[in-house]
Amino acid sequence: MRELAKKYDPKEIEPGIQKFWEDEKVFKFDPNSEKPTYSIDTPPPTLSGYIHMGHVMSYSQAEFVARYQRMLGKNVFYPMGFDDNGLPTERFVEKKYKVNIKDIGREEFVKLCLKETEIGGANYRNVWTKLGISVDWDLLYSTINKRCQRISQRSFIDLYKQKRMERRNEPAIWCPLCQTSLAQADVEDSDEKRSFLNTIKFKAADTGEDLLIATSRPELISSCVALIVNPEDERYKKLIGRKAITPIFNAEVPVIADRKVEIDFGTGLVMVCTFGDKTDIDWWREYDLPLKLSINADGTMNENAANYRGMTLAECRKQIMEDLKGSGLLVEQKPITHVMNVHERCSTPVEYFVTPQWFIRILDLKDKLLEQGAGINWYPEHMKVRYDTWINGLKWDWCISRQRYFGVPFPVWYCKKCGEVTVAEDSQLPVDPMAASPLHPCPKCGSTEFEPEKDVMDTWATSSVTPLINSNWGEPDSIINKIYPMSLRPQAHEIIRTWLFYTVIKSYLHTGTLPWTTVMISGHGLDSNGKAMHKSKGNIIEPLPVVDRFSADALRWWAASAKLGDDLSFKDKEVVYGQKFINKLWNASRFVSMHLKDYKPGDDLPELELIDRWLLTKLNNVIRESTDNFNRYEYSKAKVITEQFFWGDLCDNYLEMVKDRLYKEGSDSSGSREAVLYTLYTTLLSCLKLLGPFTPHVTEEIYQCMFRDSHGALSLHISSWPTPNESWEDADALRLGNMAGVLVSTLRQYKNSNNLAQNSVLKSLKIYSDGLEEDIKLIEPVLKDTMKIGEISYGPVEEADAVSTLGDVQVLMKIER
Repeated sequence: MRELAKKYDPKEIEPGIQKFWEDEKVFKFDPNSEKPTYSIDTPPPTLSGYIHMGHVMSYSQAEFVARYQRMLGKNVFYPMGFDDNGLPTERFVEKKYKVNIKDIGREEFVKLCLKETEIGGANYRNVWTKLGISVDWDLLYSTINKRCQRISQRSFIDLYKQKRMERRNEPAIWCPLCQTSLAQADVEDSDEKRSFLNTIKFKAADTGEDLLIATSRPELISSCVALIVNPEDERYKKLIGRKAITPIFNAEVPVIADRKVEIDFGTGLVMVCTFGDKTDIDWWREYDLPLKLSINADGTMNENAANYRGMTLAECRKQIMEDLKGSGLLVEQKPITHVMNVHERCSTPVEYFVTPQWFIRILDLKDKLLEQGAGINWYPEHMKVRYDTWINGLKWDWCISRQRYFGVPFPVWYCKKCGEVTVAEDSQLPVDPMAASPLHPCPKCGSTEFEPEKDVMDTWATSSVTPLINSNWGEPDSIINKIYPMSLRPQAHEIIRTWLFYTVIKSYLHTGTLPWTTVMISGHGLDSNGKAMHKSKGNIIEPLPVVDRFSADALRWWAASAKLGDDLSFKDKEVVYGQKFINKLWNASRFVSMHLKDYKPGDDLPELELIDRWLLTKLNNVIRESTDNFNRYEYSKAKVITEQFFWGDLCDNYLEMVKDRLYKEGSDSSGSREAVLYTLYTTLLSCLKLLGPFTPHVTEEIYQCMFRDSHGALSLHISSWPTPNESWEDADALRLGNMAGVLVSTLRQYKNSNNLAQNSVLKSLKIYSDGLEEDIKLIEPVLKDTMKIGEISYGPVEEADAVSTLGDVQVLMKIER
């Protein structure tokens, strides 16, 4: 047994423990092990941002589970990945280097992206290592590396062969700033924006009568292709089947009846434009209306906008309103507030653009996907509602093509002669179609001239196959039978509609199974004001300065404070408390170690005294409750239960109650002291294991100094999780020990309030209670030893110096100093 230092120094101890874990490969997954496997589909963070407390909270919470499962004796597959391709990285590079791909070219731009992913990956690895995140770094993957590209392209080809992957020239959600198509999940609602609902005059083509349209987007009048009315609206029945003339552009458009028009909204007469929203698209398809696009890919107006050509949308809106006013065509303008659909990456309002895009056909699978969701174990259970709500609200197939540059290429060419699609052979993967050619001529016309697909896949198209990437799906060294379906997907709640949903789709289509059996949904780590952390808001709290001020374990203690699924504000005081607890653990362990230095645990249970049986019975209960909570992913409850037991029962009560027995020597007391040593050894070792997932560094150091030689396991974190010992159970001891704890607490308060030292002697104590005297007599030795009481007697007490409450009985105490 090595001696513990007088003071716990995390700056020295934590790096040493981290090096020990790495050198000894404590967290390495063994593919040949016969232990049961527990596999974790770790979220691969994007490398295009700043690591803040939100990351610390969510990744620590998943890591608590990994450490727990290892101690259950499982072969834990715990990888780390980096989601380093796609639009997030591109936008980060554009901002950091103030570059535009059109100016520097694709090749140089991709080099900058790769450079930043290397920097970001090294930064993340450094932070995770210093926090004690126990991933197996040999399992590291990057969504842009060759293996991941190969598996992502293999996914595309498989779905193409299933006829699930389709290339369509149809309206898609479009970001004018990023100039790329988007999926429905890439769009979010903005905060409420101020705007105007404008009532504008159209005219009936045959009679010239005014027809009033209410719209918040007058800039789309140039794209108007029809007017729609509700067939039940008496005001407009006579218009159905006739023609109308648009203002300013004087285009003739049909008037059509459709029951989806809300009679009471606006004027009840609606213009259909190509395209203002999804309803416009639906009507355009349903009534085979012409296509008249007025907006370019960059959000400027095109030739269909006539005199407004070249203007931005905002400029066009302003000018067309002035022209409508000047022509007497604006009847009314009402201020309104409404939410807008914006691109989640840049907050730009989205438009709808018609270009060839690749879609995964999923709308016909909604019922199947709901069934898949029902087969997952959700923690917390209520998070499943978000998944179900998202699927029920789906309106689009999944668009996976992006008109960008840094991403996984589509393994596709188009025949220059006939346009036929050719996909790569598996042996070619990963393939860049702009640098390679198909292995065979066009299967349709025999031509050998091809045009490569220039678009890249959306980053979600690759990150949605992380369970298959982890399994090496389709590779010679596949371990899919070992780890798939995976045991756990930990993730934050805001990406249920993206990462979780897309992964369920891909796994169902590729393997016909769920990707994992359980999902664990975390909340957000917020700033001290309860706000999400963003660099633009200046409220990013980085983890390493906090680690330097306190310790990694203290920061992890904060992360363990949040109930699963709940948000958690970062407050220094909670980290301060975490460090205080760590110091308490160290100091208590050091005290115990001084008495255990010559102790050798045996196989036989010593003769335990009442207070020993009390503590060990409580320990049994703590082990049961902690285990039960970990099995339900309620790590925060497991932490609180163990913390209260360690500080309250072990340190504040038991250690004080047995000090006399510890310091007594000689044959008369040897059995009693042996029982204390057994109880302390067993209880402290169990507490280290129960606290290990939360504070892995300090518990490992204490274990290495005090228990490794006798316990045997190389590391605390691959030792066995504690289990209840039925031979410790003693219901009477539990009841009497709890009673002793209450009475001792009351007597301590008495000494404090009377400015008496806790080791000061009380001459006598007279106790009165209604029917509890016989029980109290059984704990007299504990009360006398702990509180230094000379004599204890029983009888009526006229003026009590102290009062305790045991259940519904008051215990009155008269004290003589």
